Amino acid sequence: MKSKGRVIKFGDNIDTDLIIAARYLSTADPRELAQHFMEDLDPDISKRVKAGDIVVAGRNFGCGSSREHAPIAIKGAGVSCVIAESFARIFYRNSFNIGLPIIESPEASRDIEDGDEIKVDYETGEIQNLTTGKSYNGEAYPPFIRRIIENGGLVGYVKAGGAEGHDI
Repeated sequence: MKSKGRVIKFGDNIDTDLIIAARYLSTADPRELAQHFMEDLDPDISKRVKAGDIVVAGRNFGCGSSREHAPIAIKGAGVSCVIAESFARIFYRNSFNIGLPIIESPEASRDIEDGDEIKVDYETGEIQNLTTGKSYNGEAYPPFIRRIIENGGLVGYVKAGGAEGHDI
């Protein structure tokens, strides 16, 4: 399982209100939420983000409220993965629950620049910057996490019979 895409870079402490503003929480429709992804931080981002893009950010990405709308908006916008130095724990869990791949990698978070093209291998945790030729280590996903993501999230995983082996 791999992702490859162009980087959209953000800094530290990107909270869930910046990811998706509270005024849009009356829906959980990924397409509607995607139209407002990060708009308070960058009003033109919806014109720049393309399917497969990868968000790279600093420390404490997804801090703030526990709403699932934030990872839904990111995934709905077509972002294939989020790499950060660290994630707020509730965002971390919500991301896997809805099938959004995320990886912690402090070195990649610091070095990778906006517009770089990168490739992420979830089995090995390797992050390759195809623009600079540098490689970084992230944490590899255990098989059951890969299966959750491959099934589009925890609900899809359970419907596919993944929980029968009690590996979560």
